Amino acid sequence: MTNGRLFVLSGPSGVGKSTVVQEVMRRHPNLRFSVSVTTREKRPNEVDGENYYFVTREQFQQMLDRGELLEHAEYVGNCYGTPEGPIQQQLEQGFDILLDVEPCGAMQVRSNREDAVLIFMAAPSFAEIERRLRGRGDTPDDKIAGRLERARWEYAQASQYDYIVINDHVQHAANEIQAIMEAEKCRAQLRLDYLKEDN
Repeated sequence: MTNGRLFVLSGPSGVGKSTVVQEVMRRHPNLRFSVSVTTREKRPNEVDGENYYFVTREQFQQMLDRGELLEHAEYVGNCYGTPEGPIQQQLEQGFDILLDVEPCGAMQVRSNREDAVLIFMAAPSFAEIERRLRGRGDTPDDKIAGRLERARWEYAQASQYDYIVINDHVQHAANEIQAIMEAEKCRAQLRLDYLKEDN
């Protein structure tokens, strides 16, 4: 059995990552979404263990101290991290994994796993990011300003990724991610074993 591939998606808050991830997951039964841990408050529409594992700062620090996180980052005063054990287990079972992490976390994954494929998601414009953040209705103005400033920094990191997807429409962005995933599975280095004579 061939191991799965690790795909890392990141981009600023408000570019629509969660919506696109839901569409990509719907299309790919072999794809598993890595559920991150976070210290932030749960939003009304979120489910613990499905969207995130919601933990205290103390619990988060314990996971970090035990070396259980593939990556971690602090964003707008909250901690986020990706448990490594479940990812490795699912990759070995042949499942592809999709991580949705902050850019700092994506760079940590890249340094720990050279086989990771990094995808940066952007909105069609900066004004669209602000419109989407305000449209959520759950973010105070001062936090929106902080997220927009952070988005500028995140956009500056995009050149470190393997791919950039512009989320101008959910279906289009999902199509691009699907194309990236299919192309990555066809890399020569992954298929050389099929060319051996004794195969």
